[in-house]
Amino acid sequence: MSNTAKDSASTTGSQLLDKLLANNRVWSEGLSQVKPGYFEQLSKGQSPEILWIGCSDSRVCVETLTKADPGQVFVHRNIANRMIIDDNASHSVVEFAVRFLGVKHIVVAGHTHCGGVKGALSGESLGLLDEWLRPIKQVYEDNKAEIDALSTAYQRENKLSELNVINSINNIAKMPSIQDAWAKGKPLAIHGMIFQIETGLLKDLNVTVSKPQQ
Repeated sequence: MSNTAKDSASTTGSQLLDKLLANNRVWSEGLSQVKPGYFEQLSKGQSPEILWIGCSDSRVCVETLTKADPGQVFVHRNIANRMIIDDNASHSVVEFAVRFLGVKHIVVAGHTHCGGVKGALSGESLGLLDEWLRPIKQVYEDNKAEIDALSTAYQRENKLSELNVINSINNIAKMPSIQDAWAKGKPLAIHGMIFQIETGLLKDLNVTVSKPQQ
């Protein structure tokens, strides 16, 4: 890269950061005017009722699509909203949310046009992502006949996204912190949803689990 190109990229990056900081200032000042003392109150702690487990996709911002305020939703995001039994990061998030924050609802949200799901379906090597997407590829293999019978790539991707959400719900329900909460009679429900990017709407998959028997 030439020095001119490097300087241009650096300038563009600086302008982008300046814009982010300026937007943050406008947001903070505007909210402080509407709700005096809001941030002081927010700094005293959080008590969200929802743990949202979603995809890292930049088009799927839970606070925006649900109009949630800071402090209302505890969020964990990763590529293709994957939740598996042997992932310590996922376990830590769920345990903190359930044991220490006392959330009453866990939402696992996939979405349409998911790059991770497309990668799992493609069969191509994606480098480091291959291992990360392995559980989703396994979900595909376990449901291959049903998925392959669908007529379009869009339908196949959406079906795998839904099955991936259901698989994640099953895995969460097996986690010790969840089982312990249910054993103690705490109200805790795990829900599955799909965010439809093309419409901006959330689709409830009606697969809620709220007790071990389910």
